[in-house]
Amino acid sequence: MATIDYFQRKLDEKRRLTIPAELRSELKSGVVVTRGFKNYLHLYPKSVWDKQVEPKLKGDILSEEVADLNVQFRMGKLESPLDVKQGRIVLEQHLLDYAGIKKEVACVRAGSYWRIVAV
Repeated sequence: MATIDYFQRKLDEKRRLTIPAELRSELKSGVVVTRGFKNYLHLYPKSVWDKQVEPKLKGDILSEEVADLNVQFRMGKLESPLDVKQGRIVLEQHLLDYAGIKKEVACVRAGSYWRIVAV
């Protein structure tokens, strides 16, 4: 099976993003959507969030860098199961506003997570 590293979609009127069928097994554990480092969103498989991101966010309690990362990634964080039947997730309006997303998005693989950007 070919690896998908990029896809474009239009959000529906309920702010739902349809995930390509080829990627749904990758997201079966659920998804975590957060603000990105700039004006875009990060989409993590829940398993990646739990194993790779969460431990980094629990770093040194007196580290300003760790505190800044916690604010960045936890402010507006969305955890959601993948709608198995339709393969969709709902993106919250405040996250769309942060990323300047109106209707169309491009999703690009960035290692073990995805960046969601406005088109």
